[in-house]
Amino acid sequence: MTALEDFELLRVDAFFRKITNRYRMPEPVSALVISHLLGERPAFLRAVGRLAEIAAVLPKPKSIDARALEEVAAFLPVDGLERAAFADPIRALEYLESRAAGRRIALLDVGGYFAPALEHVCANFSGQIVGVVEDTENGHQRYAALGKLPCPVFSVARSPLKDPEDYLVGQSVTFSAEALIRTRGDILQGRPAAVIGYGKLGRSVAAMLHAKHVGVTVYDSDPIRRTQALSQGFRTTSTLAQAIAGAGVIVCATGNLALREDDFARIPNGAYIASVTSSDDELELGALDGLYERTPTEEHITRYTRTGHYFYLLADGNAVNFLHGASVGAFIFLVQAEILAALGSLAAAAHEPGLHELDATERSLIAATWLHYFDGTQ
Repeated sequence: MTALEDFELLRVDAFFRKITNRYRMPEPVSALVISHLLGERPAFLRAVGRLAEIAAVLPKPKSIDARALEEVAAFLPVDGLERAAFADPIRALEYLESRAAGRRIALLDVGGYFAPALEHVCANFSGQIVGVVEDTENGHQRYAALGKLPCPVFSVARSPLKDPEDYLVGQSVTFSAEALIRTRGDILQGRPAAVIGYGKLGRSVAAMLHAKHVGVTVYDSDPIRRTQALSQGFRTTSTLAQAIAGAGVIVCATGNLALREDDFARIPNGAYIASVTSSDDELELGALDGLYERTPTEEHITRYTRTGHYFYLLADGNAVNFLHGASVGAFIFLVQAEILAALGSLAAAAHEPGLHELDATERSLIAATWLHYFDGTQ
């Protein structure tokens, strides 16, 4: 999404005010905000600022719009984001102390960045970690894997309000992958596709490829999801190797590590690989150092070659749809509103440590408010 027009911005601001005005903070609270920094994000950050003092914004490095960054940096502190820094409990704590020493602070996360150091930070921070709000399935899994959580973690990853975004992200992934493939004079049709992972994004990608008359094979490690894919008309396989055999396009949509070192050797010659999320999460590319020669062919396409074998990687293995703005229209504001509501809930009252979600009543209120502003009939 590009920068909002003035009339659009007024509507978004009014919508966010309806959400944030429901919360009253008994004590001041601060926030550290990890975020994609796309065209619409300044409006969301201003809404966060109505609930909490923003100690810093940490943009995800592969999804930064230059104009949005310039706008945000004019009114908020902006720091660089490195997963390795937050994976180190000592460095993570030092960073929090440098930005918010002694304060009550909420952590807004996109991808589980705070998870590895959370226990250490909660135990040793000079202020109070009131909780975390996590946006993604990948991040949800990282926090769930910790077992006993040291603070409340509100997840919006599995919210029904996120379903429209997930569906439209899958559509945009397919659009962007096809656009890049066409820059080489290739097309999707005639290339069997493998979709790895049949969660909400994988389902959308598979459906969009099918609508384009592309044969789709689905692999998911969860047999329940494989039965769902089979019931919806897709070929399924019981192993990853079977799924990628003969595939001309491979879309990785697991939120975890889809392709490991040994899997790349099985990729058919000339196949294109695309991802719905960060290469760090989906692809073990570091293991290919020294094994494959990397050669840029077209913009955002890299050819991996070794004797007798080659394949193409789109967007360096990162979320391919961010090359074209990753826009899901006004539906993104549904998810952002739930993040705001989760932040308001965390800051307004104490919650037990563990995974939390907003209840159905709050989600229905958000949806009804969104429809009032954005359903196109007002």
